[in-house]
Amino acid sequence: MKNILFIPIDNRPITYSLTKQISQVNKSLNLKLPERNLLGGLVESADIEGILDWLKFETKADLIILSLDTLCYGGLVSSRRCLESFFELKKRVDTLKEILIYKKNRNKNLKIYATSSIMRISNNNVNEEEKEYWNLYGEKIFKYSYEKHKNKTAKTDVPQEILDDYLQTRKRNFDINKLYLEFLKENVFDFLIYSKDDTGKFGLNVEEACFLEKEIKNLNLPAIVKTGADEIPLGLLLRGVVENLPLKFKIVYSNPKTVDKISRYEDLSVKNCVEEQIKIGVQNSIITDKNEDIILFVNNFREKQGDLVFQDVINSSPKAVIDFKKPFIIADINNANGADIGLVENMLKGFSPEIMAYSGYNTSANTIGSALCLGVISYLAKKDDVFDAEAFKKVMFIRLLDDWGYQANIRKKIQGTKNCIFELEKNLLDFKPFQDRIEKFLNKKFEVSYSLPWKRSFEIEIEVE
Repeated sequence: MKNILFIPIDNRPITYSLTKQISQVNKSLNLKLPERNLLGGLVESADIEGILDWLKFETKADLIILSLDTLCYGGLVSSRRCLESFFELKKRVDTLKEILIYKKNRNKNLKIYATSSIMRISNNNVNEEEKEYWNLYGEKIFKYSYEKHKNKTAKTDVPQEILDDYLQTRKRNFDINKLYLEFLKENVFDFLIYSKDDTGKFGLNVEEACFLEKEIKNLNLPAIVKTGADEIPLGLLLRGVVENLPLKFKIVYSNPKTVDKISRYEDLSVKNCVEEQIKIGVQNSIITDKNEDIILFVNNFREKQGDLVFQDVINSSPKAVIDFKKPFIIADINNANGADIGLVENMLKGFSPEIMAYSGYNTSANTIGSALCLGVISYLAKKDDVFDAEAFKKVMFIRLLDDWGYQANIRKKIQGTKNCIFELEKNLLDFKPFQDRIEKFLNKKFEVSYSLPWKRSFEIEIEVE
């Protein structure tokens, strides 16, 4: 039995519940998370002291996975909003450091993996996850950041006090990320990922990432910088489960001629994204065309990626049943923020015992990383005879009902409405046709309830009894 302590980015279903659901597929994993009410949300910060106490007094651990934004700022959103000074935050992470060193001294085999975000710069005037002034100056700050990095100079009409506040917040968070390099030198972390969320070719966030990459290389530290956010803790979970086991992957693309295209919200090609995600989760992975252990089927886009949020949707035409003769994983990235309806129609024509995972969630990195985590953990559980078939059906049901039923179909009916909670309740029966199809596919009935935990349409909580 492998005992795992896992501190997520926040309390969303995709960062909290999915982790638990995936771990339950493998009976040899004992994964524990803090109580959900301790974690941060859209407007509330995490109970950092409560989480640190939980971490301190949980004695059994072979692997610890930490979202440092939670433990430093109170969550991913809080990392952009919180008002504490660098010195106040440093005191907090120094307390974390003491706890981790104590645990390592008691267990020499303990592995600690961590992730910290490089503060994003969203190119819009939406302040839902940013400071209040973003609704007036978000696009202008993005442009300033882009020009400042690209040309070393930039002009803007953003009020000086607003710009100063933004730049001071960036510097504070960047200084915290540089502090983690010192933790790596002292072997506090065994591996660290700096994440670039919603990134592009230029920007102050890209400049910071380049600095961190250079330092990591110069100091030969066990860390990387990568595009993504929500899926990274899952990649670390997979890394800890697989350890040094070599696995062979065959990658099959639906559109092999366009693997060099770049997805929305990202800064690297589909091919590089896929190979990077594999390498994070499976250190000794081999990509091959023969004698593979697992097939990763990537449903990639031809010319550009669709986006269900903006109703710029691209769907495949239903053709044949998706069925490989070896264990396979489906990463559905034809659209951002939801499934390719045509692809899922193909899937639902017949269940294959070799399917290990499906995901069509949010960005390409989110989708590929979460699909790999579930798929490889399922594969290893079957191989080691510790596979929980009921838990697997549950997580597959939730992913299909979320990514296909809700994101690709139902959400457009409530997206942008003033009272999306009411709309969800009013349209509750709209889930039934999708639920019925998935239940037939999995040959299992489920008792289901729905809610919008962040009081917005972007993420839905699908709870299965």
